[in-house]
Amino acid sequence: MLEQIKQQFQDATDLFTDTLDNGYWHMEIAYFPALCDEHIKDGLLVPFSYRFDPDEFRRMLHANPKFAKTDKPEGWASLLLKGFVLIRIGDDCYSFKSDRTLVTEPDTTQVEASLEGPQSAFTESLDLNLYLLRFRYNVPTLTVEPFEKGNFSNTAIQVVYDRKLVNRDVLELLYKQMEKVDLDLLLSSGQLVKSLTDKSHRFFPTLLQTERPDRVASMLRKGKIAILINGSRLAILLPVRLYDFMNAMDDYYDSFWISRLLATMRYIAVFLTLVLPAAYIAIVSYNPEIFRVQLAFTIDGSRAGVPYPSFIEVFIMLFMIEALIEASIRLPRFVGSTATTVGGLILGQAAQQAGLVSSIMIIVTSVVAISNFVIPNSAFSQSIRVLKYLFLIISMIYGISGVAVLFFAMIVYLCSLRSFGEPYFAFFTPHQRDLASQAPGKR
Repeated sequence: MLEQIKQQFQDATDLFTDTLDNGYWHMEIAYFPALCDEHIKDGLLVPFSYRFDPDEFRRMLHANPKFAKTDKPEGWASLLLKGFVLIRIGDDCYSFKSDRTLVTEPDTTQVEASLEGPQSAFTESLDLNLYLLRFRYNVPTLTVEPFEKGNFSNTAIQVVYDRKLVNRDVLELLYKQMEKVDLDLLLSSGQLVKSLTDKSHRFFPTLLQTERPDRVASMLRKGKIAILINGSRLAILLPVRLYDFMNAMDDYYDSFWISRLLATMRYIAVFLTLVLPAAYIAIVSYNPEIFRVQLAFTIDGSRAGVPYPSFIEVFIMLFMIEALIEASIRLPRFVGSTATTVGGLILGQAAQQAGLVSSIMIIVTSVVAISNFVIPNSAFSQSIRVLKYLFLIISMIYGISGVAVLFFAMIVYLCSLRSFGEPYFAFFTPHQRDLASQAPGKR
């Protein structure tokens, strides 16, 4: 065994190989010390060297779940690189699970904050993520199916669903899509989302990424499927609807009317983000008759000193907002929020005083920036950020009528989208309790 392993890892200086002899048996051992933890000492070395009893050691090899018989040489390299210890005793080869665990406690939510809900979030440890999920969704029908993707990374993936509630057609479609995934290195959930999406040019995401175990548990109760990836702190949910991207976890914990009010406010914020800059260009440049005379005179007076058309004014301010958003993400956490806040205030005031933009444009830009941050999901928020520029271009050419037609076309496009065969724009679906109570042939 050692000779074959040394041939596979010829230049690996951190590979430990040796032959141990306790007076009864010879044992060949091979492992990477950097990938293994201290369990190798208490679980293997001490029982073999100091507390050795042939019958007891033999029972340990067969009864301990950390030991598994491994007779296929082609799988030895993969096991070693995953933190397993390979041993050979007599004519039998065994693997001992001793991979190092870097994360022992759950993270706190960083992207999807909640005021009243749980604060624990997924980590980069697949085992800990599965524990957090089973802790929230503690039912015997929860099914976990393992996969491996990545030609070089061999990243462990787990597909999780409730076998009593899941849609079998969606599950079969997911299996077909998983077979098509061809990646060399699978390092993040975002890579898998791109591979599972049929058309990469879609404006809106058709799979949802989340860091919250409680969101995954609530989605499993609705018959959804979750995908957990080793090394990624975001789980993938499918199939999803537009409503799922606009839903925050506090909606489950707040009172009925408060949650409905906040949900309505989010949809209004999306509408403002998409339409408000385009409507400003269309009304100022093409259709000022829409406003009352007093408001039209006020807007025209605020733009009296602006030396270029309204669409250039809008593009300048939106570019500054996009730059501030990117700066807040890339800058160190301790200075990012302060620097972008101060920068936004100074730039806005200086641009207005210099006559580069109107005071009305400052208000429009602030409303658009705030409304975009109201969207709970970052992927959907980015889609809205990109789509609003299409509205700007159409408003430059066709005015307010072009904005109305494009908004109608967007609704039609959303109605045509499917997330693993399920309608994307469906607001109401049958309650899963009613589905579960039906016979399998009627579902």
